[in-house]
Amino acid sequence: MNQGLKTIIYPVKDIAQAKALYTKLLGVEPTIDQPYYVGYSLAGQDIALDPNGHKKGLTGPVSYWHVTDLKQSMQQLLDAGSQVQQDVQDVGGGKLVAIVKDPDGNSIGLIQPS
Repeated sequence: MNQGLKTIIYPVKDIAQAKALYTKLLGVEPTIDQPYYVGYSLAGQDIALDPNGHKKGLTGPVSYWHVTDLKQSMQQLLDAGSQVQQDVQDVGGGKLVAIVKDPDGNSIGLIQPS
C-alpha cells in the first residue's frame, strides 16, 4: 500500500556546507546528524542530505514514496517498465530503501519504514 511522498533526499558533496544551508532554509536543527546522513523533519516531511548520493548515481534530489511492502511495490514498478537504479538496502533498524528509474530516466525512491 502506498502511503504517499514523505521523504526527499538530496545528494550533496560537502555535508557540512549543505547542513548549514539546509538548517537555515528549513529553520530547524537536524533530527539525525551523522557524517553519512543528515535528516530533518518538518511539517510531516522528511528532508535528508546524503554525502554519498552522487557516488550512487544520483544527479539531483529523489522523492521517496513510503510503502508497506517495498519488494512488492518495486516488482510492480519493474513489471510496468522501470529499471533498478539502487537495489533494496536495509539502512538500519529494518528500514528498507530502493530506487528505480522510470522509462524516461526519472528516479523513483521507495521506503518501507521499520
